[in-house]
Amino acid sequence: MTLTPQKTTIEPLTSSVSPPQSDCQLDWKNCWYPITFVQDFPKSRPYGFTLYDEPFVLFVNNQGKLVCLQDICPHRAAKLSDGQILDGNLECLYHGWQFNDEGKCVHIPQLPDDTPIPKNACITSFFVVQKQGIIWFWRGKKEEADETRIPTIANLDKRDMMVTDCMIDLPYDQTYLIENVVDPAHVHISHHGSLGNRKNAQPLTMEVKEKSIEGIKSVYKYAKTAAMGWITLDFIAPNLVMYEFTLPNQLMGGTALYSLPSGKGSCRLLLRNYSNIPNWKARLKPRWLLHLGSNRILEEDSVFIMAEQSILEKSRQTMQDLILPLKTSDLLVVEYRKWLDTFGKALPFYQGYTTAKSSPKTGENSQTKVTLDRFKQHTQICHSCRQTHQRIIITQKVLIAVAILLAACAILTDGTKLEIISILLSLFSLIIAVGLGVLKTKFEQPYTRP
Repeated sequence: MTLTPQKTTIEPLTSSVSPPQSDCQLDWKNCWYPITFVQDFPKSRPYGFTLYDEPFVLFVNNQGKLVCLQDICPHRAAKLSDGQILDGNLECLYHGWQFNDEGKCVHIPQLPDDTPIPKNACITSFFVVQKQGIIWFWRGKKEEADETRIPTIANLDKRDMMVTDCMIDLPYDQTYLIENVVDPAHVHISHHGSLGNRKNAQPLTMEVKEKSIEGIKSVYKYAKTAAMGWITLDFIAPNLVMYEFTLPNQLMGGTALYSLPSGKGSCRLLLRNYSNIPNWKARLKPRWLLHLGSNRILEEDSVFIMAEQSILEKSRQTMQDLILPLKTSDLLVVEYRKWLDTFGKALPFYQGYTTAKSSPKTGENSQTKVTLDRFKQHTQICHSCRQTHQRIIITQKVLIAVAILLAACAILTDGTKLEIISILLSLFSLIIAVGLGVLKTKFEQPYTRP
């Protein structure tokens, strides 16, 4: 069904594609979840993450095998992700219990040598795999893991494809993130000056091609900019939103937005842009510089998304009662929320269009003020940005020390040409140090609207 704008008025969206009648519910445990980009995974230490507030830990054993265990020591419930990798095993730093890749406890320092390790001193292990530069996690039983169900993108494997990745933790539920990224209408307003231009804001023609437990397939185009053509926009349940467009001469591009439902009030976005359009400037930009722009774009929306989630939860109204969607912009937003009404009732928590499921953390007294923190939410978990941030700090300290030494040299060489040279070099070192200080804040402080 194609929706086109009215010539004189724009009507509220009161109906759209009817949801399929089905009693099937998404089995969220038997799904693949993206954890991190391979290039951002630290192989030398344990790596903790959560799925719907349940803690897990990744590490690499002596054979180079990627291992995933529950992130809880059966001894005293300490976090194993705070431990260390020792002889290929994961050691809890509280009392030194060690676990192998199957979750079996292989060493307890406090037990005598002739005493067997208790059989229940073990933890559950889970199946993980690397695919297209991402580490994927299967929450269900290991023997039921089906790698063919990983939502890979065929175009990423083409030789001429340039791919850029960025990962960020966000302070709101995954369903609000997905709602935001299936909403192309907000781009030219919310991201004016970064990704869009408010002069280009206009009605959209949107069409839902297919809707099932597997997700939603759709297309859209700008009503006033016909030359741009149709853009594919798919939601692949439960964790991927994908945009793709094509141009003449076999040129194309796309954006894949993978997400991880970390917990109530938190999710992780793995953003991947790809294109075969020649762009030597983009290819020369370091990864951390590209991330500065990506972080700004994501932070521009976050204030609005956090407010929306807070208002909905406090009002205890349905989304249908609270919002006023339009046919010419919000079709996919509503269809996604209705998809949750139909297929998402087994999820630990969700916000649909007419239904919702709360988690134990949700309630009037559980609302806590959340803030954006670029350093914690991105820099610390990104290999490129963390490394660049550390190098900036070291370089800045060296430049300040050099400036002090040059100033001392100027004092000792009073009245000579060397004095002038020392003063100029000292000032130059300080100027660069100040500039690096400004750049350092870009890795620490989120974007705020002027």
